[in-house]
Amino acid sequence: MADLIAFSPEFTSDQRQDLLEILDPIARLRRLSVLIQKRLDVLNLRAQIQTEAQAGMDKQQREYYLREQLRAIQKELGEAGTEAAVATELREKIDAAGMPEEVKAKALVQLERLEQQHPFSPEIGVIRGYLDWLIDLPWAVETEDRLELLEAARVLDEDHYGLEKVKERIIEYIAVRKLAGDKLRAPILCFVGPPGVGKTSLGRSIARAIGRNYVRMSLGGVRDEAEIRGHRRTYVGAMPGRVIKALKDAKSRNPVLVLDEIDKVGSDAFRGDPSSALLEVLDPEQNITFSDHYLEVPFDLSKVIFITTANMLEPIPPALRDRMEIIEVTGYTEVEKMAIGRQFLLPKTLASHGLEAEQLVVTDDGLRRLIREYTEESGVRNLEREIGSLCRKVARILAGDDPPASITVDAAQVSDYLGVPKYDYGLAEEQDEVGVATGAAVTSVGGDLLGIEVLIMPGKGDLILTGQLGDVMQESARAALSYARARTSDYGLAPGYFDGHNIHVHVPAGAIPKDGPSAGITMA
Repeated sequence: MADLIAFSPEFTSDQRQDLLEILDPIARLRRLSVLIQKRLDVLNLRAQIQTEAQAGMDKQQREYYLREQLRAIQKELGEAGTEAAVATELREKIDAAGMPEEVKAKALVQLERLEQQHPFSPEIGVIRGYLDWLIDLPWAVETEDRLELLEAARVLDEDHYGLEKVKERIIEYIAVRKLAGDKLRAPILCFVGPPGVGKTSLGRSIARAIGRNYVRMSLGGVRDEAEIRGHRRTYVGAMPGRVIKALKDAKSRNPVLVLDEIDKVGSDAFRGDPSSALLEVLDPEQNITFSDHYLEVPFDLSKVIFITTANMLEPIPPALRDRMEIIEVTGYTEVEKMAIGRQFLLPKTLASHGLEAEQLVVTDDGLRRLIREYTEESGVRNLEREIGSLCRKVARILAGDDPPASITVDAAQVSDYLGVPKYDYGLAEEQDEVGVATGAAVTSVGGDLLGIEVLIMPGKGDLILTGQLGDVMQESARAALSYARARTSDYGLAPGYFDGHNIHVHVPAGAIPKDGPSAGITMA
């Protein structure tokens, strides 16, 4: 019996060999019983899986059949289903969006694709998102420019002190726009200047002056071209680029768009060059048909006023620089800082700290000392912070028990509230010293004083230069030494004096590189 069953194809050769090696018939039958039980377990599990799979398929087929019946019944009764209602709503929005004909035709093609999709198809979300972007863009929405020259000048003066060159350029644009109408192309301006002089906030003021919407786009650290042009829809989670997003946020096709920190744009060998993508955006001949990789349809950027900001021109590629009108925004003088602090920063900071104008009075001498000894900058950003610190100190006093009605801060009292001065204004040395000369230097925050130290020692006529001096500054030191050698007798020195002495020239702050052509007189 056991031998007969063992010939079944359900058993493997190893299992049959195992049975043949058992001589006792009873033991052989027991072993066969175990093998048959294992095989039954496998067959039962397979039957169970097949039954569950068939049940799932039957359920899906049943739901599909019922859904198709429901759709047919609704069609017969003239009642639109959910999908049909969504399609009808999208079609109405497409008609009302004011799209160009070619864009509208593409939107309708995508709408037809949406209507043909199965309700559970993953393509529905992709197509619906694409249509929503097309519908939400301001294809035909424009704000009306305010072309009143006096009003625009008043708004610009109200927001910013000085910056006459920038204000004059905006007034000129408004004047020409008033005469030429829509024939005038929107300007593409680049404000270049040190931090804190108001380059970014100028964009908001310009938008307010001419009555346009304002939107800002930061380019600092952008290293991917897709950030500008968008990702193609073949990628999972694809989205339009920042330019299209900014226009959607602006809700008009003619906003003032500020591209902040354009000199900080990076590049990546694998992700493209964002500055090259900006060429199309900032070129008046090309941005009429700007095409985002996600939308794949042209959008007219010619009515946008582009304003870019930068701290330095050198990092901007020449091709990109050529497409912009460069306007230098210089740092503020002390007189201008005094006016800005008095007219803008002090009232603004007092209000933000809950103080009235009569509760804190800062004299002109006090404000001047605040600028000279507690800030060192071309702009007024740190000045605003120091005024804020002063307001907090005063607010603490006024919020205490038995507060005074008003606090006046003059030059002598500034250090009582803000501590020891951070900078020595206009002081090169405490006292005159032999071998030390004072020169002027240019830094990122404006002018500064620079001491140059010279030491003479017995030697072989070597010139030693320290302090991280650049090539030009080293040449200035050699030229100064040659001048001194040529006039040895005029200085009352013995012939051959320089051949027997080494000269060590050191410029302090050795961790900071220094270079420039103007140190020769100081060294000589």
